[in-house]
Amino acid sequence: MNPIVLITGASRGIGAATALLAAQKGYAVAVNYQANSLAADQVVQEIRSKGGQAIAVQADVAIETEVMAMFKRIDAELGPLTALVNNAGVIDVAARVDEMSVDRLKRMFNTNVLGSFLCAREAVRRMSTRHGGAGGVIVNVSSGAARLGSAGEYVDYAASKGAIDTFTVGLAREVATEGIRVNAVRPGIIDTDIHASGGQPERAHLAAPQIPLQRAGTALEVAQAILWLLSSESSFSIGAVLDVTGGR
Repeated sequence: MNPIVLITGASRGIGAATALLAAQKGYAVAVNYQANSLAADQVVQEIRSKGGQAIAVQADVAIETEVMAMFKRIDAELGPLTALVNNAGVIDVAARVDEMSVDRLKRMFNTNVLGSFLCAREAVRRMSTRHGGAGGVIVNVSSGAARLGSAGEYVDYAASKGAIDTFTVGLAREVATEGIRVNAVRPGIIDTDIHASGGQPERAHLAAPQIPLQRAGTALEVAQAILWLLSSESSFSIGAVLDVTGGR
């Protein structure tokens, strides 16, 4: 039986690249999306066209009932979950902290932090040997912003990803004896359309001079790091946060 991975926010960018690469490596893939069903279906069709197994599953990861329904659907249609990639995340337009609304902050932390907690909770309930599971792997997607702080732009986003770093270490130690490995990747500036949603579609290219490698990263480069952490090749890595930042 193929291993089964749920990738949240998998209709575009890093999530889509991870879904496609996971399928190539033999995973059955649950492609989560919040609203863009067309993009999610395109990822699923690409996987299926190459002989892989995939389903698209809608859920807003910040809403508990939707997360629980998503996991139940995966249980029914694919089987026992083997791996989770907590990739779903949002950003906002560049702003100072003294310009941020409560609604913006709630949206940021509900999706980026609460969503990862809820998905990890449901995954642990299925994977943990304490709950009768067979073990598994969780990879959280953080950001280089967690180290840099993103002053004058996205301090809220950076703080939410700092929370993910801490969450990764804590959860990893909590479930290490229950057959579950938990690690994270910390991408730097990656050439995806998330920058457009933050009002700076050219940010990846404009930021290239700030990166020691003098270029933005690609979604595939992050996906390759995620798949390594999902694999048995990283079997002694627990609570690790792997930078994929081009040296920034």
